[in-house]
Amino acid sequence: MSLQDLDGSDRRFGRYVDGLAQVIGHVDRIGPLRDYCTGLMLPCERKSVEPLAAATAPARTAAQHQSLLHFVGQAGWSDEKVLAKVCESVLPGIESRGAIEAWIIDDTGFPKKGTHSVGVARQYCGQLGKQDNCQAAVSLSIANRHASLPVRYRLYLPREWADDAARRRKAHVPEDIVFQTKPEIALDQIRWALKADLPRGAVLLDAGYGNHTGLRTQIGTLGLSYVAGILSNTSVWAPDTEPLPPKPWSGRGRPPTRLRRSARCKPVSVKELAFALPKRAWRTIGWREGTADRLTSRFARVRVRAAHRGAMHDEEWLLIEWPKGEKEPTKYWLSTLPADITFERLVDLAKLRWRIERDYQELKQELGLGHFEGRGWRGFHHHATLCIAAYGFLISERETIPPSGPRLPTRLAQFELPADYRPRGAANPDGASHSKLDRNDAPAAHRGPR
Repeated sequence: MSLQDLDGSDRRFGRYVDGLAQVIGHVDRIGPLRDYCTGLMLPCERKSVEPLAAATAPARTAAQHQSLLHFVGQAGWSDEKVLAKVCESVLPGIESRGAIEAWIIDDTGFPKKGTHSVGVARQYCGQLGKQDNCQAAVSLSIANRHASLPVRYRLYLPREWADDAARRRKAHVPEDIVFQTKPEIALDQIRWALKADLPRGAVLLDAGYGNHTGLRTQIGTLGLSYVAGILSNTSVWAPDTEPLPPKPWSGRGRPPTRLRRSARCKPVSVKELAFALPKRAWRTIGWREGTADRLTSRFARVRVRAAHRGAMHDEEWLLIEWPKGEKEPTKYWLSTLPADITFERLVDLAKLRWRIERDYQELKQELGLGHFEGRGWRGFHHHATLCIAAYGFLISERETIPPSGPRLPTRLAQFELPADYRPRGAANPDGASHSKLDRNDAPAAHRGPR
């Protein structure tokens, strides 16, 4: 399927897909690649395979359904190569508006019923705001003030999945995938970005990741700075305090290396430190324009040392946000950004994490990131990669759309469905219903409309 000529969007889209086709493998995958990405950008209510097939090939929906289902669920193209090509194509446009400022680590959840979809387990789901059955994926995005783009994306496989050979086989989980915590997956993604020589930025972490001392330490070891959210009970050495040296060696056993605390010299929680700061330490700082007014809040910053397992850590910034009207501070960050960084710049970078929240909002609401109905490892990642590819094209198109203009998906060609078309599972006019969509990742080649 091709797009209609809409002020050049079709030609640019064609060139963009041609670029992705260079790494997609077999030539017969180019058509499904184009159709799948096109369908993701059309204003369909649901972006699972069957509605995409109906939207992109209304006259031959059953055949298109089989083609797209095979392409996303079975075809052996590389997610890593496609995401790298998306980055190569989109990054110059992002950098034309300013240098990359941040690498943003985050994860997102997809509520799921049942237990058969790969990686589904009872865990915290941000979309629901509570623990429930869901899948969770960890991502790394590169960002500046103008835009951000996910460059790595991987499903978190809970231990009960990683250790269950039968479930792994059924979901076609690759043999080299072992159990990793989310911070470990994030660290692998950061190492990949360094190896790929992506433009560097400060690593931004929310408290779910930033509270892991080991992750922060490893980021520093890799030569990167970070702005890491932490919890209010995180212990630090306040200014002008430090631990006592190790006990003198008695001559027996190994020499002591653990630093000591005393009643008069001990670390404090960042919350205690915040309450102890004088009034002059707090400043009202703005960081970006919101939908109505400039976003501002009240902040303080202090040079501290993290207190962890008796080791002496280098000094770093503790940034605290305490909005007016709140009874206590609401957010805390530790940062290894330079000691001479301005207060405003420190706040600006800490708050740049809003870009990943916008990414996930648009990927889910506009492009159907969470709509995939297959159960297998490959299909889950292929669908996400294609959503990110479509999102990358939309980012590159923003320069052609006036700020008050419509979103790009509404500008793509809309196709009429046959009058007798009914999606699977929908009721017929006579009250009967079609069979439910087969949600397996491995469709039978002979399966036709029912």
